[in-house]
Amino acid sequence: MVRKFSWHCIVYLMGSMVSPMRTNLKLKFNIEFRLAFLVLLFCGCSVTAKDKLNVLFIISDDLTSTALSCYGNTVCKTPNIDSLAERGTRFTRAYCQGTYCGPSRASFMSGYYPHATGALGYKSPRPQIGNRVTWSQHFKNNGYYSARVSKIYHMGVPGGIESGGHGADDEASWTERFNSKGPEWRAPGDGETLQNNPDGKKPAVGGNTFVVVEADGDDLVHSDGKTAKKAVELIHRHKDKPFWLGVGFVRPHVPFVAPRSYYPPFKPYSKMVLPPKIPGDWDDIPKAGINYCTSSNMKMDIRRQKKSVGGYYASVAYMDAQVGKVLTALDEAGLRDNTIVIFTSDHGFHLGEHDFWAKVSLRDESSQVPLIISAPGKKPAVCSSFVELLDLYPTLAGMCGLEAQKRLQGKDVSKMLDDPSHSVRDTAFCVAPARKGFLLRDEKWAYIQYGEKADKGIELFDVKNDPKQYVNLALKKKYQPVVKAFRKKMAAKLVAVRENDLSRRK
Repeated sequence: MVRKFSWHCIVYLMGSMVSPMRTNLKLKFNIEFRLAFLVLLFCGCSVTAKDKLNVLFIISDDLTSTALSCYGNTVCKTPNIDSLAERGTRFTRAYCQGTYCGPSRASFMSGYYPHATGALGYKSPRPQIGNRVTWSQHFKNNGYYSARVSKIYHMGVPGGIESGGHGADDEASWTERFNSKGPEWRAPGDGETLQNNPDGKKPAVGGNTFVVVEADGDDLVHSDGKTAKKAVELIHRHKDKPFWLGVGFVRPHVPFVAPRSYYPPFKPYSKMVLPPKIPGDWDDIPKAGINYCTSSNMKMDIRRQKKSVGGYYASVAYMDAQVGKVLTALDEAGLRDNTIVIFTSDHGFHLGEHDFWAKVSLRDESSQVPLIISAPGKKPAVCSSFVELLDLYPTLAGMCGLEAQKRLQGKDVSKMLDDPSHSVRDTAFCVAPARKGFLLRDEKWAYIQYGEKADKGIELFDVKNDPKQYVNLALKKKYQPVVKAFRKKMAAKLVAVRENDLSRRK
């Protein structure tokens, strides 16, 4: 109300007080009342500006929740992320909207599902959304300093980090933007290529490849160390005005590169425990359901598989330490009680489950993400209601008092921070665009279809009784009513996704 008060009203109030002389008590009271009102008005404006909540959005790259100790991992310790979970709400059923970087990031930043914009690859959503404001841009347009450090929209890893470029970034989203160049697999140290190197003759190589590098030097040699340093600097520099700060860490995305000081807890690599290998695990799933990275097609024997897990965990530990530096800066700046902190990842990552590796799959390990939201005045909690990364934009805008936008396809889940049993969704929806795969996940079932008409196959898992998703029930006669119901629900969901203000514009 204070922000919308017209300056014409102020002029009227001032003008009324200096209008022709009147000496009666009624006028004197009127003048005093108006003066008091003006004092309250300006005080209110000052308090409103000062009390705006900041947003600190921290995102890791290719991070599975199962690698975090606050999500139950007993080998990989993540004390800094854990500390955030201890004072925030930790979501156990948060899902991305695309199971690789480009479409996922374009989705939560634009406010639309990937199939609404058609941003299914590694490009900015700007051509599709036109002048509609992105998540950070909405804050920028409402008086916030809006900045990103490193990867928020898609940025190639390792290539984009080696070059230090902007990738598929959207310049209009930011007041300022900063990149964090790093050596990646070229970092001096002990490196080994684990993928497609069965005879061990291939040196450490670049590209989107499973490579482990126990690197020489300290944290600041690498991209994430530089990202943390810049984020700390920006927090202190802008502590006296509201900000939306996106901090994008690229680990544990391959290559698995971290200072060698982070490796000892995971060595010897032979002590790493792999997920169980079930004979015939793929026999009952369609070809499209077999992930693009498997132990077999990557030619990784058990030794290399275990080293992959150890290298991934070392990268997670390094990333966690950088998160700690950013959170410490928030405390040192006295901003923890005035800042909403979000920690998440763009999608999950397989670490040998079903003999799958990396992302793209629509199984929980790949489609589910860690999500922690710590907000001032909210008690710590664990929430098992379904949420989507798409929900972050409307939720944070609402919590910060910004104007709601009906066009956004996410939902406001802020009530879950007061009541973790609150629910706004009965299913989560996610896609694997390259495989033409679609997931609907509810309390009891994980339904996956390949092809918009399910012509490339179907998977149905009873996640209550089969949480690791080993037995595909889709072809069993007993479960045909369930399959039929989900096919109908999926068709309706795809129509709803595409029916939006973007489609009505055409």
